Amino acid sequence: MRIVSLLPSATEIVSLLGLSDRLVGVSADSDWPPDLVRQLPVLNTVSIDTSQLSSAEIDSAASGDGHRGASLYHVDAQLLRSLRPDLILTQEICEVCAVSRRDVELATETLGYTPRVLSLSPVTLEQVLEDVDLVARTANAADRSRPLVEHLRKRIEQVRSRSDGLPRPRVCCMEWLDPPYTAGHWVPEMVEMAGGRDELGTRGAPSHRIRWQEVVDYAPEVIVLIPCSLELDRVAAEFELVGSLPGWDQLPAVRAGQVFAGHTHLFSRSGPRLVDGLEALARMLHPQRFTEPLPTNQALKVSSDGQRLERYR
Repeated sequence: MRIVSLLPSATEIVSLLGLSDRLVGVSADSDWPPDLVRQLPVLNTVSIDTSQLSSAEIDSAASGDGHRGASLYHVDAQLLRSLRPDLILTQEICEVCAVSRRDVELATETLGYTPRVLSLSPVTLEQVLEDVDLVARTANAADRSRPLVEHLRKRIEQVRSRSDGLPRPRVCCMEWLDPPYTAGHWVPEMVEMAGGRDELGTRGAPSHRIRWQEVVDYAPEVIVLIPCSLELDRVAAEFELVGSLPGWDQLPAVRAGQVFAGHTHLFSRSGPRLVDGLEALARMLHPQRFTEPLPTNQALKVSSDGQRLERYR
């Protein structure tokens, strides 16, 4: 079976299942595992160059008004035709974040045959795990997923049980910085499992824009910056912007030095590495209980002087 993945989390799932040899093409934002994706054809382009834009400009360009209802993604139908996939993995959860099913259907109109298109749209952590099983079954490799999913569930349960009985700080996970967005889908659930409470987030629903004064009124005890699709160095570079918001210095999280940033793939991608993100959250919220070091270059923490973000282990 020849597989094309137009969703980075699906690329990670295919790799986890040991099906990398069946993968013949990936999306432009697929970057894990790096040794694999660097060797594969990239099937799409993105209509905006985020590297040259501020967070506010990216938000404007990606909004309905900014791109006038057109897709942000273009799938190379000619390349897709030459790869002749049997299975195409995509998503329907967000047309801004990744290639959507609509984009795929337009690109497959000229293939001359109908490949299987599997759309992954989980909104909870359990549904992410179910998608691992679903991809395995669809790729005729159902026997591969069970031990892998069981191991992921065991890690999740270990975090949940170890956080039982601990104080639950108020947590604000920011999925975008300018303008501010709270996190949605599985992130509030992950915060709860890790021993916190995110009462600004939208559990099982998309992230949403929020007035900064709502964050100030909420008085978070922990802040986690997780801008969707932005690398950690970009978040660190924009930290000054966040630090200039009114009332920032008076937030309990800031005064206690409990401000963190997490790599986007730990929180924004609906793949198996969300479990890494859960473990990272537990470490951030309760370092006295969760003492295991984090993987290298996966998280940042505010410096002792509060002026910058620096590596957090």
